[in-house]
Amino acid sequence: MGAFTQLSPIHYSLFPIRYFLMKLLVGLGNPGAEYAHQRHNIGFMALDRIADHHRLPPWRKKFSALITEGDIGSERALLLKPQTYMNNSGRAVQEAAHFHKIALGDIVVLHDELDLAPAKLRIKSGGGNAGHNGLRSITAHLGNDYVRVRLGIGHPGAKELVTNWVLGNFAKSDQLWLADMLDAIAKAAPRLADGKFERFQSDVALILTPDKEPKKAAPEKQAPEKQAKAVAPPEASAPKPTARHPAGERGNKQHNAIAENLRKWMAARSRKDE
Repeated sequence: MGAFTQLSPIHYSLFPIRYFLMKLLVGLGNPGAEYAHQRHNIGFMALDRIADHHRLPPWRKKFSALITEGDIGSERALLLKPQTYMNNSGRAVQEAAHFHKIALGDIVVLHDELDLAPAKLRIKSGGGNAGHNGLRSITAHLGNDYVRVRLGIGHPGAKELVTNWVLGNFAKSDQLWLADMLDAIAKAAPRLADGKFERFQSDVALILTPDKEPKKAAPEKQAPEKQAKAVAPPEASAPKPTARHPAGERGNKQHNAIAENLRKWMAARSRKDE
């Protein structure tokens, strides 16, 4: 079958239209076994994990690259690993994009990123190439407005160490986070194929650092049973005796004396009348 532009209307009707509206997922790296485990090849590693996880067909040679094609989630995608070496990656990407009429915004490039810590991932559209030769080549062949998935490999700390760092193999101590990161990318890949790029980034982050389980709420305290008997009001306290004033005491004594004298006078009068 010829190129997409040579298909007749009858040929078009034989295929679902979504097969012609697909993402081109590009992993950057260098071909050959001697480069397979280098930090610079993390783009190749990511595509391999995606292809395995979604059970895509075996890789085959086309467009100066290794390619495989199939459904990722509910969308069609073409996976491509340029075999032209990093500095000329753009040639293979251009061949595939032109053949399938894939728009620049539907090209997603996965590559190593020095400026991100290991196991960190960021996604963006357009922007600078930050000295990455693979990105520079793609931009030269196609333009700059494709999507980049930046896969953090960390920085060695000094500019003169960068080349050996990038072209060095991942250390044994890197294998755990690297495997987790590649698995997370593969699981979230349907978001890439569907064009939901921000959701892809957040899904990968969630897989790598899942939220802690919410703490179980403490059991609610049972309200105390209402007492059947009403609580008796507190007894009224007796008023405290107030201190007597000295003038009051004198008045009382005088009153008592008068009363006593009157009693004696009446008693004497009564005896006299008898």
